[in-house]
Amino acid sequence: MKSNAAEYWSANIRLILKLLAIWFVVPFFGGIVFVDFFNQFRLGGYPLGFWIAQQGSIYLFVAIIFYYAKKMSDLDDHFDQRQLDEQQLDERRLQEREG
Repeated sequence: MKSNAAEYWSANIRLILKLLAIWFVVPFFGGIVFVDFFNQFRLGGYPLGFWIAQQGSIYLFVAIIFYYAKKMSDLDDHFDQRQLDEQQLDERRLQEREG
């Protein structure tokens, strides 16, 4: 049976790999593979295929960052991982020294 920390790390890595795959697939297929199809449409005066390759990948990256932060917060809650503030860390260190 995996430890809680190992399960947490595994879930984190799975999330990262999924998001990296999305970040690769959308600009690659939208801006390279299907560029001729998407260039039929215009967004902001530019062909959509060009826009996806240039601006869309950047917007997607920013959206992925926010999504990752939200999902990691959910994972932290699920695996009971909390960030300790400096005072809590100092108290814990003091208890370890005394105990």
